[in-house]
Amino acid sequence: MLQKISIQQLTLGMYVEHIETEHSRTRMAKPGYVRRPETIEKLRQSGVQHIWVDADQLLNLDEIHYKGPLVRGKYAATGADMEQARELIDASKQQLCRLLKDIYANKPIDMAPIEDLGLSIVDNIFERQHAVAWISGIRDKSAYLMEHSLNVAFLLVNFGKHLGFDHHTLQELAVGGIVHDIGKVLVADEVLNKPGKLTAEEFDHMKLHQVFSQPVLDSIPDLSQTARDVSLMHHEKLDGNGYPNGLQGEEIHTIGRMSGIVDIYDALTADRCYKRAMSPSEAFKIMMGLTPFHLDPTLLRAFIQCIGFYPIGSLVELVDGRIGLVWQENLDDITRPVVKTFYSVRSNHFREVEYIDLGRRHDLRIARATSEGALDICVDAFR
Repeated sequence: MLQKISIQQLTLGMYVEHIETEHSRTRMAKPGYVRRPETIEKLRQSGVQHIWVDADQLLNLDEIHYKGPLVRGKYAATGADMEQARELIDASKQQLCRLLKDIYANKPIDMAPIEDLGLSIVDNIFERQHAVAWISGIRDKSAYLMEHSLNVAFLLVNFGKHLGFDHHTLQELAVGGIVHDIGKVLVADEVLNKPGKLTAEEFDHMKLHQVFSQPVLDSIPDLSQTARDVSLMHHEKLDGNGYPNGLQGEEIHTIGRMSGIVDIYDALTADRCYKRAMSPSEAFKIMMGLTPFHLDPTLLRAFIQCIGFYPIGSLVELVDGRIGLVWQENLDDITRPVVKTFYSVRSNHFREVEYIDLGRRHDLRIARATSEGALDICVDAFR
């Protein structure tokens, strides 16, 4: 069955029959599978806007991309998983946008679609965890609040799954992540979107989002205590210097401690108009410095283990100057994953794609984690 998709939705493993530019639709001279990122990039550069794909034909990307010895660990997502994950992210954004608009307009909040969204997030974390991570990591800088809320929901569910929480609690965590910053809708725009460091007065106003959150949460029927705690505890600190209630030590239970970790991690790894995104490893180093007075050290170590020091989809630089995406984890040594390289900082040019198993290439190692902002390149075509 042929299906029309945008060029932005085209992923490796899809079977292409027709292409469309602004002016015409053309059948491919040689219809077939998209096997290389370079193919997608060439189509973009040729002005192709839409693609007609055979939705019944998909290749397993593990077989397309990596022919070397298997590494015990996790693989990058398949094309089908990426497409379903993208659909979930898009639907989630639409639902969250409606929720934020209703809150701003002081309308009654319908909890049913939020709970359904939470359930979808949980199901997708179980079925296509890495695809969700890849897609949710591609941020829209103009909609940070919405992106941040969704990412916190995904990360909390992933973290809770890693800790062995039951399915119902994971759904409550997802809902909590979605509504955790709900009070920011009522924060002054000039403070919320200020492109720089806040003054003391502005920061005090920003902290009011936790105060604003409480009556909004109270107005939501059947909101679980778990979801409520995610929202009201994610800025509390173990030493009692957090807000809004200055909770200390055991007063902040596991859900609250998890929420603080996830909220900080996502904020540090996000691009903003006033700062570039940190790599996961850079963020983890800063967060380790926040233990034990702010963050729970045991839970933070568990979160790092859950996410991975070099998560799948993160950008790294090898000691020989090659740049690539972490493609597959190596559970025997988390510092030596399979890396898909395609760029060189020494030549400042893209190069032929190569998959390097660092578990077997002991002459190479990761020199540092990096980001598209730091390199001033776009790597979407290679994801």
